[in-house]
Amino acid sequence: MNNYKINIIGIPDDMVCFSGEIARLISGSLCFAGGERHYQLVKSSLPVNHRWVNISVPLSGLFTDIQNKPGPWVIFASGDPLFFGIANTLKKQFLEAVIEVTPYFNSLQLLGHRLGINYGEYKTVSLTGRPWHEFDKALITGEKKLALLTDRTKTPASIAERMLNYGYANYKMLYGEHLGGKEEKVAVLTLNEALTFSFQHPNCLFLEKMDDAIPRKMIPENDFQLLENRPNMITKMPIRLTTLASMKLHAKKVFWDIGACTGSVSVEVRLNFPDLRIASFEIHPERMAIFEENCRRFQCPGIQKFEGDYLAIDKEKLERPDAVFLGGYNGEMEEILNDVAERLQPGGVIAFNSVTEISYTRFLAWAENKGFGVCFQQCIRVDEHNPIHIITIEKK
Repeated sequence: MNNYKINIIGIPDDMVCFSGEIARLISGSLCFAGGERHYQLVKSSLPVNHRWVNISVPLSGLFTDIQNKPGPWVIFASGDPLFFGIANTLKKQFLEAVIEVTPYFNSLQLLGHRLGINYGEYKTVSLTGRPWHEFDKALITGEKKLALLTDRTKTPASIAERMLNYGYANYKMLYGEHLGGKEEKVAVLTLNEALTFSFQHPNCLFLEKMDDAIPRKMIPENDFQLLENRPNMITKMPIRLTTLASMKLHAKKVFWDIGACTGSVSVEVRLNFPDLRIASFEIHPERMAIFEENCRRFQCPGIQKFEGDYLAIDKEKLERPDAVFLGGYNGEMEEILNDVAERLQPGGVIAFNSVTEISYTRFLAWAENKGFGVCFQQCIRVDEHNPIHIITIEKK
């Protein structure tokens, strides 16, 4: 692929008059690409016999065009193509291509200029075509200054709604759209104002925290919303924290909570280990509703929840876990453990809290039969409750 030559030019959101080396580069090329908006901004500068490819997701069409016509290619992008932009994607796809980038100010820089703020102090999170995970993590860890790149689904309004739903009303929004263009607009908003503000795409924003509050961790069981008439149906705080410590979650990536009940374990994991991606499974709808309420109560977004029988849920597209907590098994311990064992990453762990000698014996017998090693075992009694065996096993 060393014959591919790709020039990526960053432009503002306005008509562009190219000069010097960039103008010569454009006049000597025939293959061009960019978004529909970019084409309207640059088409008067392109050669009469140019060929234009609209860039859209998925990008496989663009890759094929570049492979079929090695170039040279000129690709237009908004702002700085290396700032969460298409230049990074093309560098990964065409490893041996000659790629040169001519940047412009990125949108967050322009917004910082308009507001007169030191945008270097803000942690940048891109939500453009990306999941919520990094944004949720930033909220949970108490980031005071955030810079966000948006898209057409993760909009300023949906961002504000998510923050308000999970108790993060203590931020203000510094908003900008069409930055560098004729329709430029900048506003300072509360999150409630952002819900109904008239937004236009493209846009970006800063979030500034107005106090020092952060989500709680190590939560006493009585602070959770509990099952009606069954207040003891929850993993007690000393048991919960000891179990999580035994799993060494700081070194894990994907956590599954099977039989999540009211969500105390999942919530504690999310708040203490926000890097982890969490999938939680619960068969009872009424418990799932309480689980969601506890997520809101403790400012805990980002847990992927699955309602229904664990064994019947399609898990093929989920990331394989390297840490699993078996909180409930609905009479099917071995069947569930067999399924988990097939999906668990090598070196992954399964933790179990046994209330009875029967379940304790069954779990250890299954582990021995499947070649799992016991890496932690402890018996704890909390107040007047029955002793609990905490067992963590490892897949060799």
